[in-house]
Amino acid sequence: MYPTPVAYLAPLSTAESTLWVKRDDLTNPVYGGSKVRKLEPLLSDAKQRGAVRVVTVGTVGSHHVLATGVFGRLAGLEVEAVVLPRPHSPHVIETARASVGQGVTLVPASSYTEALRHLSARTDEGCYPIPAGGSNRLSSTALVAAVYELAAQVRAGVLPEPELIVLPLGSGGTVAGLAAGLVRTGLRSRVLAVAVAEPVKVFAHKARALARELVDHSLRAGVLARIEIERRYLGEGYGQPTRASEHATRVAADVGLTLDATYTAKAFAAALDRIALGNEARVLFWHTFSGAPLSPLLLSAPPESELDPRVRRLAL
Repeated sequence: MYPTPVAYLAPLSTAESTLWVKRDDLTNPVYGGSKVRKLEPLLSDAKQRGAVRVVTVGTVGSHHVLATGVFGRLAGLEVEAVVLPRPHSPHVIETARASVGQGVTLVPASSYTEALRHLSARTDEGCYPIPAGGSNRLSSTALVAAVYELAAQVRAGVLPEPELIVLPLGSGGTVAGLAAGLVRTGLRSRVLAVAVAEPVKVFAHKARALARELVDHSLRAGVLARIEIERRYLGEGYGQPTRASEHATRVAADVGLTLDATYTAKAFAAALDRIALGNEARVLFWHTFSGAPLSPLLLSAPPESELDPRVRRLAL
């Protein structure tokens, strides 16, 4: 549902720095978030190539896996996902259950190397491969388009041009697409990519490499200058909440935003700190988490006791 709205968060703004939010949590009423944008070109490409089944990879309870299940099913595609360990939480289990309820076949793997071997083998058997987080050059073009959408909102006076756009750094595709889109539209904003998983160097390198691929050769140095990697909010690791992220979740709830502990809470904590510093007059938080309720997707989901025990054990 584009364009996604933009909102001014007056209670969280100061005289020196205003906070805005791009509501990509509302991309789709069934299941939203920026992953929906990335899946659109991928699933379209799969259909055009005659695929009947897609295979992807993510952690157990991955939002990307669930989104692939929801929209793959709507596209008439079967979905298989290789899933890796992550910290246990009720939300992780519910998301895994919802994925199974959408028809996703979950294949447990103990390491990323094992997951990639399975992905490669299934690709050789004719499945259409979708990388972790759905992040590649094709999918990132959807985030370039999202910046054109933002630029139109700036021109229309919906919001002032942001100095800084804050979002989580996961698999890198969203960060890359936004940075490339900023250069291509002429917006002067910078991207603050808040690391949520190790190895940060790998994900940062992927984001930068994808961003370079999405712009003309003459713009490549400029696009790299738009990306700032922030490592200080990671805490003990992927999926592990911090005091700052828990505080950010409570603050966000007071202004009507729902965050997740793994990605958006840590990014929103960084946005709040940048507002407190007051060095940027206009900060835009790009809300990448789905704002749609999970409960309708759990109606067809199995209870936790009926999940494959090997999958349950991945939620450590």
